[in-house]
Amino acid sequence: MRIDVWSDILCPFCHLGRRHLELALEQFEHRDEVGVVWHSFQLDRTAPAVDDTPPLDRVAEKYGATREQMVAQHERMASDAASVGLDFQWERLRGGNSYDAHRLIHLAREHGREETVTERVMRGWYSEGEAIGDHDTLVRLGVEGGLAEDAVRALLAGDDHGIDVRTDLALANQIGITSVPTFVLDQKYGVTGAQPVDVLLGAIRQVWDLQGTEPEPVAAGGGCGGGCCGGACGSGGGAVEDTAADAVTAGAGCGCGSSGCGGVCDPSAEEPVTVSR
Repeated sequence: MRIDVWSDILCPFCHLGRRHLELALEQFEHRDEVGVVWHSFQLDRTAPAVDDTPPLDRVAEKYGATREQMVAQHERMASDAASVGLDFQWERLRGGNSYDAHRLIHLAREHGREETVTERVMRGWYSEGEAIGDHDTLVRLGVEGGLAEDAVRALLAGDDHGIDVRTDLALANQIGITSVPTFVLDQKYGVTGAQPVDVLLGAIRQVWDLQGTEPEPVAAGGGCGGGCCGGACGSGGGAVEDTAADAVTAGAGCGCGSSGCGGVCDPSAEEPVTVSR
């Protein structure tokens, strides 16, 4: 089985979703037969390289929410993160543009260092308050992840691997992905949002069992759609959401949409979860 995942480094739900997928696969009986391919996604392609506007204030203004609502949401996310061994330091977050960080990860893939560099860059933003649009910061994080300094500096001096990022973004647009994280199982079935571990595990097992069969369609629902968490969680839209009966149900997952994160998304809400064809 192949699992394709679209995510943005500047998305706290993507960090949580990545960890949930790791834990789900640890419990999956056929883990050695599953390949995971990570794809770039940008929530805001027009953002400046570094944006020191407090993210909570920016999102609260964008979605008409109060700062108190944003604090409560991020405190919930920090609690969820801690429960699976992640350290979400939301008060230290710095905004910016993730394009160059995604290019760095594609470089790392070329050199067999994708996992270590991705972990270092994500931890830098998620836990340490690093500005991942800053080139000097990316050089340091890339070297700490195992890349040669001259290779990172050469990357950042030009647009190497930019085509890889743009290809990932174009493919996301082609198949209708507007929110992240989005997991595409076996190149047929979409699961949106930072779903709980047991939900992801159930979806993986379900799709594994459907291999080589003519599956029944599965009901829509799940993570936040194109408006992200600017309200209650709902289903996303697009080509991966061509669905009907036979639902997998559990607590709703939350994600970031193309307009960024915000609103009052509650991961504990009871909504149906999408495993959509």
